[in-house]
Amino acid sequence: MAKDRSSVFRFQKICYIVVIFSICSIILFLSWTHCCSQCYSPFAYQTTLQNQTQPINLLSYPLAWNNLIFPSNPASKFLKIALFVKKWPQRSHAGGLERHALTLHLALAKRGHELHIFTTSTNPSFSNHSIDNNVHFHFSKPSPAGYLDQAIVWEQYQLQNSTIRPFDIVHTESVGLRYTRSRYITNLAVTWHGIAYETIHSDIIQELLRPPQEPQTNAIKERTIKVVEEIKFFTNYAHHVATSDHAGDILKTVYMIPEERVHIILNGVDQQVFKQDNSKGKEFKKKHGVPNSKSLVIGLAGRLVKDKGHPLMFEALKQIIEENNTFLESSMVLVAGDGPWAARYRELGSNVLVLGPLEQGELASFYNAIDIFVNPTLRAQGLDHTLLEAMLSGKPVMATRLASILGSVIVGNEMGYTFSPTVISLKKAIYETWVGGRGILNKKGQVARERGLQLFTATKMVAAYERLFLCISSLNHEDNFCEYHPLSN
Repeated sequence: MAKDRSSVFRFQKICYIVVIFSICSIILFLSWTHCCSQCYSPFAYQTTLQNQTQPINLLSYPLAWNNLIFPSNPASKFLKIALFVKKWPQRSHAGGLERHALTLHLALAKRGHELHIFTTSTNPSFSNHSIDNNVHFHFSKPSPAGYLDQAIVWEQYQLQNSTIRPFDIVHTESVGLRYTRSRYITNLAVTWHGIAYETIHSDIIQELLRPPQEPQTNAIKERTIKVVEEIKFFTNYAHHVATSDHAGDILKTVYMIPEERVHIILNGVDQQVFKQDNSKGKEFKKKHGVPNSKSLVIGLAGRLVKDKGHPLMFEALKQIIEENNTFLESSMVLVAGDGPWAARYRELGSNVLVLGPLEQGELASFYNAIDIFVNPTLRAQGLDHTLLEAMLSGKPVMATRLASILGSVIVGNEMGYTFSPTVISLKKAIYETWVGGRGILNKKGQVARERGLQLFTATKMVAAYERLFLCISSLNHEDNFCEYHPLSN
């Protein structure tokens, strides 16, 4: 009996070691991927690019296409584009994926391309219609789970594709068009706004932050199974667009998609809306009663929910306010957005002002009113638009050390701060900001703005997608849209 117990104990010990080793391996791999992306600097590659005279095959370009300069004049070829997106939003009520679809495709339509949008509508009175000569909607009732009904949208697509002019390019935002249909389309590009492998990092963070009284979940095990499923069906999409450098690396290495089918195009936001304007910032402060005596104004924006890191931010602010009266007197926190944590933030007193959800114009003024923007997200997926909006507004940013953020947005401390997803690390970053003062923040904000204008504008994003779509649509023709000439662009 003692021998049997000893064997069971040894077996359990081995299991624990295997689990710990697996988790550590994941963390180390994520860190290694980030380090490699940092060592392979876009700036170093750009220096080489400037001296290069030979044409570059865009399908083999290893970095974000936002680094390249494409002609601003209208394309010599106008495309007929099919877009599959789960939801087409109102301008002021859009999540990241929907905002991407809205910004990108309306801009493509303005550049002369014919756009057909296959999306859901819960309004039975909606039918196929146009909002202008270049934008046509094809509505369908959503499935019970809220997704596009694949049978209906496929029938709609085939009907439009069988006209005198078939589609030149098909674009799906994530799995708007499922792989069961996409495998039949060669001129297709899918944009991934998040993949399961990235989320494993989030699952590890959530487990480390889990209170002892809460039961342990099987999230990491379930996520690993989902990664395997994604690896199997991702190959059914002809071309893949990653919205961050890190996601692009993962698609090539872990998901084993050929490099010529993976393209990195970073998210972009409207630079005509989100821009530096000190007068708007002053007006916003006056309107909402923010005293000029405050030497530090911290901004938060977005959905105020758990996975966006608001429990972490709440606890960090609570501890700082309780232990430092000087910080309380000299600083203020503005929270733009709505969600369960809005009420909790209000508990922190009058120095934390919850503004509720803001329209786009008000949000632009909000960024100009703050000294630094903080994004405490715990979700390791894609590039959050709020970081890009703040940077274009000339503000330094502070965010969680997640691979996509470190690899594409806050690539150095010249433009902001990063922190580990712990209360101690976040408090340290906030204190560093406070002690450094507004002068240092202004300098970092200018660097952030320069990087934003270089990479994160809607103009940059649209130009990159347009060239990718032209390239894919011309693969079987003599057009040379897949060639990039450094000296002529």
